[in-house]
Amino acid sequence: MLKKLSFKGGVHPNDHKENTATKNIEILTPPSELVFPVQQHIGAPCAPCVAVGDYVRMGQKIADSDAFVSAPIHSSVSGTVKAIKSYPVPNGTMVESIVIENDFTDTLDDSITGIDYTSVKPDDIPSIVREAGVVGMGGATFPTHVKLMPPPDKVIDTVIVNAAECEPYITSDHRVMLETPDEVVLGLKIILYRFGITNGHIAIEENKPDAIEVMRRKCAGEGITVDVLKKKYPQGSEKHLIYAVTKRAVPTGKLPADAGVVVVNVDTCCAIARKFKYGTPLMRRIVTLAGTPLKKNANYNVRIGTPVDYIIEQSGGFIDTPKKVILGGPMMGVAQFRLDIPVIKGTSAILCLNEKEAQIPPEEPCIRCGKCVSHCPMKLMPLYLHEFAKKGDMDSCEKYNVTSCVECGCCSYGCPSKRNLLQDIRVAKQNVMAIMRERTQK
Repeated sequence: MLKKLSFKGGVHPNDHKENTATKNIEILTPPSELVFPVQQHIGAPCAPCVAVGDYVRMGQKIADSDAFVSAPIHSSVSGTVKAIKSYPVPNGTMVESIVIENDFTDTLDDSITGIDYTSVKPDDIPSIVREAGVVGMGGATFPTHVKLMPPPDKVIDTVIVNAAECEPYITSDHRVMLETPDEVVLGLKIILYRFGITNGHIAIEENKPDAIEVMRRKCAGEGITVDVLKKKYPQGSEKHLIYAVTKRAVPTGKLPADAGVVVVNVDTCCAIARKFKYGTPLMRRIVTLAGTPLKKNANYNVRIGTPVDYIIEQSGGFIDTPKKVILGGPMMGVAQFRLDIPVIKGTSAILCLNEKEAQIPPEEPCIRCGKCVSHCPMKLMPLYLHEFAKKGDMDSCEKYNVTSCVECGCCSYGCPSKRNLLQDIRVAKQNVMAIMRERTQK
């Protein structure tokens, strides 16, 4: 029997994917008004390169930055710039945003034209990817061109497509592999071409047998390996995926490039493929809409900038009042306080929970069972980090490597006393990182 690849630690939540895994991707008609925050990625924010009253075309760049770790923003519709103002984004902050009134003609920008990737030099691939505004579509939103430009001393010999999709409820990547597998393979081939290598992998969890079959068929004769992963969370965590597939450990404080690996998301591959095949920048993403309070669960092809409440309205709205709405999955997603916020590049799912599902049980005293330690994929000691954080002891938090926490939530999920471990550890991690930055600046 084929061995399923995995790592030590993690948890096994019910995946709750049955309501959307069989739902074909539906193209959602864009609304009359879309909002484009100028920061939809890790790194420096962009600055608008359009003004109020300007007419913009679909695919036109509307914001950019000179910073290396950044990615431009493109309009996903044609229309008129109605306003440039501060607007809330999924993480709760206010970000300068460009509001565009849709003219519903989808007039394409003149710059959009396809490119044969074999006709350009491998070193030109990153700049083309950057111009397309491509970032990590799994939720992290790290600019992809930066991954394609590792330091000269980092030799990349392996590229892994992260198709684990281990978060419960989310099935957007699953449907992408079933419906547009050629784009996934093309995107991977372009990345392999950039590094001049052939060792490509597509790593899929075992709970997606139909996707495994489709991708193996599409990869036949391409020299690309389709790896089957054990169904476990957080199997899609970059460092743990690398270990599962290659048995290489990424050193503490280092990046995948230090292990000779580049990891990209399924839909990121598609975004790269579409840039070369059609010339289109990143203007849409696949979003899973799931939850008991919803009239309809679905997978939608959504234009970047579309308000969340519009998507819910177009799907039929609520049949029950939601207690909590999360953008992303239940383990690492962010709960929202309003629904008129826009879908951005990292919005993989909209999850709606009823009162029973969203109920947070009361905390009880720690019983020192050690489950948080055994579940932690980073081999940390969450029970101690939690206590240090509550006491404000940042020196001890740093000593016990709080910055290595990937914020997966396995500790809180597996705690029989229902301790809110992750929340306090997350705050401590932010504080320690701020202290470390101040230390380096002195």
